[in-house]
Amino acid sequence: MKRTFPWDDPLQIVAPHSSSSHHNPLLNPSIHIASQDILIKRAEMYQEYMKQIPIPSHRGSVIPFNSWVGLGKSMKKLYGQPLHYLTNVLLKQWDQLRIGSKDEYKPLDNLIHPSKAEATIWLMEEVHRQTSSHFHIAKLWKVDPVYGSSVDSVVPSLENVL
Repeated sequence: MKRTFPWDDPLQIVAPHSSSSHHNPLLNPSIHIASQDILIKRAEMYQEYMKQIPIPSHRGSVIPFNSWVGLGKSMKKLYGQPLHYLTNVLLKQWDQLRIGSKDEYKPLDNLIHPSKAEATIWLMEEVHRQTSSHFHIAKLWKVDPVYGSSVDSVVPSLENVL
């Protein structure tokens, strides 16, 4: 049996309340479709480039940190490489999870050993670089008007596209 993927499912293109085909964006191309195609191409280029960056095999040093985003910034500086869009989003979410906890104002490196925290980020980074679908990334970018703030500058040729 063939394995199905979410993007294999046919889309409901015509509005459910409409019986005419003039609402079908495939029959009546618009700027929206063109920009979606461009966004998908951007995400594909981004994902292909990120796959090529090797995860560092040697750790530089123990990095003190107060937040997940702060640790991510320090890692980018220490290793001289970007973190994936999905990793940056995840680090922001992890920091938000701390809001309202009893340890919210404690430095995070007092709660989680810096080596374990860094290894966790590199593991997530590897998952994001090697297994993420550019279609999924494009879908996330489409609903996030400021997605560029979570996309690290990767290479000059991609900066204009992203």
